Amino acid sequence: MVFIGYHFRKVRCERLILCILESITNTINNLLYYCDYISSSMHKRIFQVLTFILLTTSFYAQNSENDSISTYYLIRHAEKDRSDKSNKDPDLTEKGVLRALRWSQLLEQFQIDAVYSTLYNRTRNTALPTAKNNNLIIKTYHPSKVDMQQFLKDTKGKSVLIVGHSNSIPEFVNRLISSEVYNDIEDNNNANLYIITIKGEQISHVLIKMR
Repeated sequence: MVFIGYHFRKVRCERLILCILESITNTINNLLYYCDYISSSMHKRIFQVLTFILLTTSFYAQNSENDSISTYYLIRHAEKDRSDKSNKDPDLTEKGVLRALRWSQLLEQFQIDAVYSTLYNRTRNTALPTAKNNNLIIKTYHPSKVDMQQFLKDTKGKSVLIVGHSNSIPEFVNRLISSEVYNDIEDNNNANLYIITIKGEQISHVLIKMR
């Protein structure tokens, strides 16, 4: 399932462009709804189209030419090992390791400038393949201690991967878009991908539910 939102603060986009973007979004929604199986290559193509939608929306926003585009990719950690209930910092399962690798493969078409993770094995190891692909050191953060204004300033004009948890990632997204849109992720769901683009006063956001 795909959910796309546009937030315009003191900004208007050309009506024709928005109609085209809405049509593309509806087509993708129908594709994901009616197809029982979608290959990884098809997911990549859908991902490319959705990223194009967000960047196009940002491009056509009537902002200053000096405004750069910031892009944020937010995911929950991959599947964790639940076999030892006493382990407060479990690692990923084999399935989780494979998912972390798939995330890196999905994101390899873009130049990621920074990778953020909470200080847990499951989040760091989900972020690690993408960090390695881009020769980056993982930056750690505490969800409740992020100064959002400073974070936006530090990451302005960059493409950033943020890895967190079922409750912290939707909250992080809501803070980035300045709106309470997304709820906590279900405990058995490790496949949500949130993409946010920010250009000046204009914000676009999308939720892709992968497999």
